[in-house]
Amino acid sequence: MGAVSRRLLARHEWIRDALPAVVVVLVGAAATAAGDGGSGWHAPRVGGTAWTALACAPLVVRSRWPLPVVVVTLAVDLTHLAVAPTFSLTPAASLVALYTLATRSSRRTAWIVGLIASALITAVYAIADSEPPLAGTSLLRFDLAIAATALGDAVRTRRRHLAEVEARAERAERTREEEARRRLTEERVRIARELHDVVAHHITLVNAQAGVAHHLMRNDPDRAYEALAHIKDNSRAALDELRATVGLLRQPDDGPDSRAPIPRLADLDALVGGVRAGGLSVQVVHTGTPRPVTATTELTAYRIVQEALTNTHKHAAAAKAEVTLDYGPDRLRITVTDDGRTGTAPGPGSGHGLIGMHERATAIGGTVTAGPLPDGGYQVVAELPLALAPASA
Repeated sequence: MGAVSRRLLARHEWIRDALPAVVVVLVGAAATAAGDGGSGWHAPRVGGTAWTALACAPLVVRSRWPLPVVVVTLAVDLTHLAVAPTFSLTPAASLVALYTLATRSSRRTAWIVGLIASALITAVYAIADSEPPLAGTSLLRFDLAIAATALGDAVRTRRRHLAEVEARAERAERTREEEARRRLTEERVRIARELHDVVAHHITLVNAQAGVAHHLMRNDPDRAYEALAHIKDNSRAALDELRATVGLLRQPDDGPDSRAPIPRLADLDALVGGVRAGGLSVQVVHTGTPRPVTATTELTAYRIVQEALTNTHKHAAAAKAEVTLDYGPDRLRITVTDDGRTGTAPGPGSGHGLIGMHERATAIGGTVTAGPLPDGGYQVVAELPLALAPASA
């Protein structure tokens, strides 16, 4: 029932504004019906009730036009005070109007109008009742007008505070939703990158080895059998890496310790062996003094080498490639060079591989550059930090 009443009042603002007017008129009528000197009750006096109703009539639109309502109700109440200063309920309508003005307007306007109204009410009452302005009854009316303004000001301040709190809560909720969407997008990109690296590399090798096996099946069964064995090994490796990647994504903890058996630099020999079995001659060169490398950098380095060799095997029509790992004081420089199409980039492709390499390197503070060589071939160069920079607070 209470909820229905609140919805009705919110829909019909004039009903909410009229409620205090109805209460004041009823109380005023009851006040005129009270007997003087304890002589008992009688019919309400029409004159007092009419003055009260006339003063309360503008309150029906007090929320829409608070300042004009104060002026009109104050004029009627001051006139009533001049005619019948002993009527105790005057200036109740003006008090309601002053309260509404304080809740709807600025603090400066509310207090200026409140002080002027208080002074006028006190002066008119004192003159009409032949009483000094500082007498108790006059000061009571002054205090009531000030109290109505102060109460309205307090309500307005509290409403503003609650509105600010709600606005902050809404902004915080929107921020959380945006952050959740951002993290979801990043996670999708990470998943796509992992799956691309795993699937593209091994499927490329399987396809190349299947072609070799098909070509040799009739003329050289032994080598065809060997190519089929490589297909089996690569497909199993692909399944193992897919299983590891999906298992990692299902784990609530994404810390470095949970990454096994995600590939590392120590697994490059197996990677290069698979590429060689597909028909591409690959040489791995180590320079500099090997230094400790974080697990994230190792995974990034492995994926970059894997993607570069996959692109070479798939698009460049190269016969050989060289992978160089150069350990510097604080960075690992990876160079993958091939002798593919002279002066051109790798053949047609989606471009996701190069984008993935850039994203991986950038995510840990590194860089990747790639492009054709002047004398022919293609080169990918990655600069990766050996130790990740600490996250900012």
